[in-house]
Amino acid sequence: MTDPLLDTGVRYEPDERPPVALTLGAGLQAALVVAAPVVITVAIVARIAGQSDAYIAFAAFAALLASGAATVLQAMRVGYIGSGHVLITGTSGAFIAVCVAALVEGGPALMASLVVVSSLVYFQFAQNLAPLRRVFTPAVSGAVVMLVAATVLPIVFETVREVPADAPEGAAPLVALTTLVVLLAFVLRGPPALRLWTPVAGVAAGCAVAVPYGLYDTAPVADAAWLGAPLRDWPGVQIVPDRNFWTLLPAFVAVTIAVAVATVGDGIAIQRVSRREPRATDFHAVRGALNAGGVGNLLSGLLGTLPGATHSSSIASAEATGVAARRVGVVIGAALLAFAFLPKVTAALIAIPPAVAAAYIVVLLGLLFVRGMRLVLRDGLDHRTAAVAGVSFWLGVAFQHGWIFPGLIEGVFAEALLGNGVTAGTLAAVLMTAFIELTGPRRRRLRVPLDGVAVDRLDDFFGAVATHRRWGPASEQRLQAAGEEALWALVQRGDPGRELAVSARPSRRSFEVEFAAVAGGDDAGERLAYLDDLPPAPGADEVSLRPLRHHASHVRHRRYRGAEVITVIVTVDGLAEDERGP
Repeated sequence: MTDPLLDTGVRYEPDERPPVALTLGAGLQAALVVAAPVVITVAIVARIAGQSDAYIAFAAFAALLASGAATVLQAMRVGYIGSGHVLITGTSGAFIAVCVAALVEGGPALMASLVVVSSLVYFQFAQNLAPLRRVFTPAVSGAVVMLVAATVLPIVFETVREVPADAPEGAAPLVALTTLVVLLAFVLRGPPALRLWTPVAGVAAGCAVAVPYGLYDTAPVADAAWLGAPLRDWPGVQIVPDRNFWTLLPAFVAVTIAVAVATVGDGIAIQRVSRREPRATDFHAVRGALNAGGVGNLLSGLLGTLPGATHSSSIASAEATGVAARRVGVVIGAALLAFAFLPKVTAALIAIPPAVAAAYIVVLLGLLFVRGMRLVLRDGLDHRTAAVAGVSFWLGVAFQHGWIFPGLIEGVFAEALLGNGVTAGTLAAVLMTAFIELTGPRRRRLRVPLDGVAVDRLDDFFGAVATHRRWGPASEQRLQAAGEEALWALVQRGDPGRELAVSARPSRRSFEVEFAAVAGGDDAGERLAYLDDLPPAPGADEVSLRPLRHHASHVRHRRYRGAEVITVIVTVDGLAEDERGP
């Protein structure tokens, strides 16, 4: 029986079967909400880059195909591909800036080759979740996401001015303002169920105002067929890499890594909202979400359209409706696939006036910028995090606009690293993070089964640490006593099969030691690396830590579903001078 205190409002879990009418209704509603942003994003990117109407029609068709296929894969979880949850995939605003640059420099074939190669990052990330987290921290990924929004917004604002020559002077501003007001009204005051319809409501209101002013051209919609596929307009893929490819590749890789980090967060969050009773996070499912994202972007590249990403609206939809059955995800993906073969539907979305599309993209990028800020703040903000995020962000903006020694950025290598703001900012953030990691005190680690026998290994570990720091017997005993008390506090919970991971970072007069108990298995390392992303479990203070406080100057206890962490700081203040290390 479900504990009412833990009831999350989930009506149907991933493996359950809702009624057919409910499955179809929920799936089609979500597909309608996603289809409009997918096509609008493709259309505005292609228009900014000066691409032909034929390519725009094909790119929209291809984006719906790739989004639908990736959404189905996420829900079905075929082998190692897919999360087994409703994770909707669609074109990502994070790629707008780099895709515009690729289309301008080399056209759709160049962009296609860059998307294909950068999609491989997903598969590499899936195999190395824990190690990559040490370099591509939330601060680094957040700075990249903020840079994407900051570098593309000036370009988007220019599209508001694109109106027919005979249109009234104030028509475009009025249309853009109407769209913006409706979008913000839904975002700021709309109930959760209606908030999911924000893109549709804002775009519909903007188009309604645009029609009387002649800004919405209905001729292409009337001429479009009801069924069909523009296969003859496939742009192909650039096989031989050129200068532009090598210049833009680092930017595509940087954005893909940031999107992959966000996919990990979505993969964790969707599990939390899809169960009536919380479970330990399944990192096999998270890897599957990354692999499905990689397949989706690989398909996008081969088709010659914009790459995609999982949509956070998946989590909001599951929370609002309580329907998390993977069958709904299959229906959403199938509907997107079907929409791709309805040219009249895509033509109606492509015909949306630039002023409407620009207003929608402004809101999208504004929310994207704040999402980057949240990533930066996720692990707390200290002077190091502030420097990494702030300096890398403004360096990226400066290089993007040519404010820093533009005459020196010549040659393929220099342009690849500094010719794009996203690449330059990412490089700065990674270098600063690596410097912090390499120059800080070396963290010592121990991993043992969580049982009574672990105490001997723990004593030896702290003895070796104290000897290395040249601390005396009293310091060593204090460390060992703190370790034994923390071990006992974790062992007495009695959960079988858990492992103890100890991480100690020394400073001049103290040690910060983290004792993490997680369920054993081959994904234990990922659970340790992403503990801060997991939802905390209630009752985090139920373990008595009173004896431990006699040996430590600071004690912090966190408990998660399937994991438990005790962080202590042991100081040597008050000990004899000859026992203090250098």
